[in-house]
Amino acid sequence: MKTKHEAIFCIVNSGYSELVMDAAKKLGARGGTVINARGTANKDAETFFHITIQPEKEIVMILVPTKIKDDVLHALYKEAGLDTPGQGIAFAMPVDNVVGINSDPEHTEKK
Repeated sequence: MKTKHEAIFCIVNSGYSELVMDAAKKLGARGGTVINARGTANKDAETFFHITIQPEKEIVMILVPTKIKDDVLHALYKEAGLDTPGQGIAFAMPVDNVVGINSDPEHTEKK
């Protein structure tokens, strides 16, 4: 089954959610939701990835049309990926059903 939307989750260091949303909006995302979170990792992970784990995180959830998902993920990697101060990771999951949004900006509801 082909889905029309994907949920992108981007986990970044605290303070970088605006950077994530700016990158996504440039490619057609219309908004997102930020959740404050706390990361955990051990010293082995820090050594393996050559990064310092900052415990305070933000998770940015962005619902996008499937056709722009790959472009948004690429932009997030470039702007807020592991090699940036945001040290972000991003992934996408298919969304089966969506209610409460108008996916067609040209659509207007007639009453």
